[in-house]
Amino acid sequence: MSRYLKEFTGAMALYLGLLVASLILLVHFAEASPWVRVPLALMPIIPCGLMCWVVVREMRRIDELQLRIQFEALGFAFAATALSTFSYGFLQNVGLPQISWLMIWPLMGAMWILGLMIARRRYR
Repeated sequence: MSRYLKEFTGAMALYLGLLVASLILLVHFAEASPWVRVPLALMPIIPCGLMCWVVVREMRRIDELQLRIQFEALGFAFAATALSTFSYGFLQNVGLPQISWLMIWPLMGAMWILGLMIARRRYR
């Protein structure tokens, strides 16, 4: 397993652990003041920052072709996520239910993977 995958997997595992802990603690401290609940709710953000750092470090390590592929994939992910979220926002005007903002990152991640598949195919 590459160094990047080890680091990313570790950050993701930490994220999942802190997410579960955060949700459990929020139930336990349901009646506590916001000064207690806000830090508990934000606990999963710490490993998210770590994941960002891991991704940026990997981008600095890869060669120019791989960097170009990543750049194209991220550009696609940015545009596709914007188009998807705007479209769904307009569809809410005709009665579709609101969705959580927490769904945006998984959508962007999926679009990044799709963009990678397209860009890698292009440079084959």
